[in-house]
Amino acid sequence: MAKTTPIEFINQVKAETKKVVWPSRRETVMTGVMVVIMTTILAIFFLGVDSFFEALVRALLSLAQ
Repeated sequence: MAKTTPIEFINQVKAETKKVVWPSRRETVMTGVMVVIMTTILAIFFLGVDSFFEALVRALLSLAQ
């Protein structure tokens, strides 16, 4: 593999950085809102699953007494 000099590397980084397409403010806000919504839905789901298993374990432990 050919070695590049630090100057060549910096020039390559600059060239690649110019190709980056940054999201608009609207896209960023919408993505953030979707993350919050999905996180909330998953939190509620896992709360339900955890509550179910807690009730199941409590019921099984009450049978052991």
